[in-house]
Amino acid sequence: MQSPTVGRQRPKDRKDRIAQVAAELFCEQGYHGVSLEEIAGVVGISAPAVYRHFDSKYAILVAAGRGLIDATLTATDLSSSEDAWLDLEALLAALARLAVTHRRTAGLYQWQWRYLTDKHDAEFRADLEVLFRRIALPLLNERPELGVADAEAITRATLSVFGSLATHRAVIAKGKAEQLLHRAGRAVMQASPPTPISGLELGVLPVSVPIGARREIILAESVRLFRLYGYHEVNVELIGHASGINASSVYRYFPGKADILAAAFYRASERVTEATAAALSGARDDADALRRMIESYVELTFERSDLVTVYLAENNNLPEGDRHELRKVQRLHVEEWVRLLVAVRPELTASEARVLTHAALNVVTDLSRWVYFDRRTGMNRHLVRLMGVVLNA
Repeated sequence: MQSPTVGRQRPKDRKDRIAQVAAELFCEQGYHGVSLEEIAGVVGISAPAVYRHFDSKYAILVAAGRGLIDATLTATDLSSSEDAWLDLEALLAALARLAVTHRRTAGLYQWQWRYLTDKHDAEFRADLEVLFRRIALPLLNERPELGVADAEAITRATLSVFGSLATHRAVIAKGKAEQLLHRAGRAVMQASPPTPISGLELGVLPVSVPIGARREIILAESVRLFRLYGYHEVNVELIGHASGINASSVYRYFPGKADILAAAFYRASERVTEATAAALSGARDDADALRRMIESYVELTFERSDLVTVYLAENNNLPEGDRHELRKVQRLHVEEWVRLLVAVRPELTASEARVLTHAALNVVTDLSRWVYFDRRTGMNRHLVRLMGVVLNA
């Protein structure tokens, strides 16, 4: 009896389909949490069939990242239109459509750099420079008072607004999401630039050894390493070395690496809860409470930038029970922002307020990966204003 697959042609777009499915799974579960078998199962093929198109999971990651970047460059290529390079509105509209269309895969931009080889990292960065120029040039034309560094800072913040839609699952109509993101992106482009002082980029400043109990040192060093390299690229030996002890000594304080990550998440959750309670307790009214929430979030990010970044980036690597519990806490925290924003801006629906809240929070998170959060940069004051700009868009 002839196999039903004999004589059947493979779809011409199967390679693209594999990359698309993989991108969605990587964003949902993390790169290391996805197997080739799982990718193949969703596509509807066998795992060996994947190897007809890609020689490894890493090759699929590169293809998925390339697909996202190519789609972005295609969407923002307005060269066929006369004076299109001057048209910021057309670019904002294109970015808003792109954010909505690629919502399930755009999260690759936030963490894929950790896993890329130097070669692919350089290639992707070169393409991102093209995107930056496409936005910065018309911005400089519209606002000639800005310097190049100012335009770059505003461009980064603007892209963070659009990228924020991929960081959450809040339900909102596609058309409304595009309108909100377009409006928020435009507001950021008209805002004061969050420009850091030269020489204070992340990785330039020396890393100091934290002082405190041994368990706290291990936790602090683990969080720093998780942020720099990603959870799966850090082992207990590296944590022990950074903490000034042998790897075996780490186990006196934590049963395993997953327990260190969970402890970091619970610590971050406690800090967020404490900061929220402090902001709300002395507020005169909802508008004052929202202002205090903005200030407390930026302050927390400055004081605990490694912790906040890991808290937002490493959910998928938590033990399942901890993951569900902490995501519940995260949702409750966001809902407090939504409640206040709707109270201050009653013309917004809860879903609209939720999208703006995530956009404002994402701007701070994204920029924290770009520049070391040192008060000498004035970034804390800039980001307080910028969060207000996004929430009021």
